[in-house]
Order: sequence, then structure tokens, then C-alpha cells
Amino acid sequence: MKIPFLPFAQVAKQLDLWGKKGIPFVFLVDYTLENAWAGSEEEAKDLGILFEFDATGLTSETVAFTKSPLSFESYSAKFNQVQAGLKRGDSFLLNLTAETPITTSLSLSEIFQRAEAPYKILVRDQFTSFSPETFVRIQENTISSYPMKGTLEVTENTSASQLQMDPKEKAEHATVVDLIRNDLSKVAFPIRVEKYQYIDRVKTNNGELWQMSSKISGELVPELQGKYGSILLELLPAGSITGAPKKATMHIIQEAEQYERGFYTGIMGKFDGQSFNSGVMIRFIENQSDGLVFKSGGGITVFSDVKKEYDELIQKVYLPF
Repeated sequence: MKIPFLPFAQVAKQLDLWGKKGIPFVFLVDYTLENAWAGSEEEAKDLGILFEFDATGLTSETVAFTKSPLSFESYSAKFNQVQAGLKRGDSFLLNLTAETPITTSLSLSEIFQRAEAPYKILVRDQFTSFSPETFVRIQENTISSYPMKGTLEVTENTSASQLQMDPKEKAEHATVVDLIRNDLSKVAFPIRVEKYQYIDRVKTNNGELWQMSSKISGELVPELQGKYGSILLELLPAGSITGAPKKATMHIIQEAEQYERGFYTGIMGKFDGQSFNSGVMIRFIENQSDGLVFKSGGGITVFSDVKKEYDELIQKVYLPF
């Protein structure tokens, strides 16, 4: 059955209505806000859309998995293009992504079933995402965002503190925290940073990664309480996967990436009748005409090293088990 996607501006009105009435729903929206769907979990299943939150996953034996990333020269050309925009001052932080063809012995459905992640989604025969990144949570009238920016491979010679103290990673993280504070100020007041630069440890089929996040919260303004669609319209696309300032940065991204992100870096979420939870669709595998591709990327600043960024893009191409 074909999924009846609509522009998010239309879907947002339905989310406002359901939110005010306390009617549960699930939803997804793509990076450009051009394609979105919302409904009950049963309606989602009927369309071949499966959602799971805080999923533990199934036990998995070793599986075949290979990746064929773009060449360093191709990535360098994109990197240099965004660096030109950063050095002009058009952007202070930019999230540059790319597609990596992969092969695996598992289907999209099997990857979804085995993955362990806070946010999992499967759109039958199209894509799956197993994301560690929360977008926003809303409990009563408190909205919280958890931008994730900063990655380091876990080895015998690395520690979480190295990630927290790295000058480039610190600057990148501070910039995205400031961006999210500004975004949340459109819908909430006062805004506070509750936790800064905390570390999560993420399991992959190639080892583990340190990931750095912060928690930023605020009290929703009265006129937006329960209006989840209107709140998302103010906040999307997510600042952690675009950059700052958002509009100019998105223009540079479009020029440099030269491919369609689609639902990658879009948002998935759920309202259970009382609380709202949503995640950024990163760690993303898509079924294309020539096979599976894994979409990944990372934040770029004027201090970024092209080889380190290239390595990070490849590190993020993994199966989470």
C-alpha cells in the first residue's frame, strides 16, 4: 500500500488537533518538510511503517557487512566547498553528509529487528533508521532538546574526556547548543542548559563510539501547549543536522552534498496521550535502485581537519549490534 505522504504544514494541523484532545499518534517527516505522515500505530503498521522507542533489539550472530565510501578526493572537494562558505562567514557550523553504498547479508527488516537504539523506524522496502539522537521531548509543559555533536572512536588510547576537551569538538558543540537554545526560545521561556557535554557510549559492529550531547530545556509558552505540530514547524529542520545560521547553512549544504537526503535527518516521533517524544533520523539505511546506501555525516567548522572528518563519516557507517 502506498503511503499517503503530505507536506508537513498540513500534517502539523492534525498534530495540533490530536495533541489538544490528548489523542495518541506516531509521525515521521523528511528533512525538507515536504513529505510527512501521522496516524495511529495500527494505521502505521497497515502501511508498512514500524516504530520502536528505547528498543533493545534481538541477539545477533556475526553478519556480513561491507561499505564502499566515496573517495577521499571526492569528499575533500565537498569539504573545501563548505569551508569556503565558513570562511566567508556565511555559516559557523555546517553538517556535511554523504551516501555510502553498503552490502550486508541482512534485509532492512532484519536490521530493524536486531538494532538496539532509542529511536527505530522501518518503512517497508524503503529505509530503516536506528538513531541515538533525541530531537525534543515534551512532558507536561516542559520541552527538552538533546543535540548530539561530537564523536570519537573508543580505543585503549581514548577516553570520554578527550572528546570533551578537544578544541574543535568543544567549539562545534558550543555552537550547536547555542543554536538549539535560540530555536527553543521560539516556543518556550525561560531556556536553560541542564546538562552540558555529557557522553554516551554507542555500540557498533566495528567497536564503540563516544558521542557528546547536551540537554536544553524550557517552559512552553501558553499558546503552544499541546500544539505539537506548530511547535515542530518552529523548530524544524533540526539544528544539529543543519548548522548555524540555519537558512544560509542549508543553502551551502544543498550546493555541496548534491544528493537528496529524503527522510535521512528528518524526524520521527510519538505522542502517547500525555508525553511527546521524537528523534532525529540519523544512522540511516535506504534501499535504492542499485542497492543499499548508508547516509552519514558530521559537523564541520573552520577548525575541522578534512582527514578526521572523512574518517568520522566512515566510522558512522555501521550496524548497531
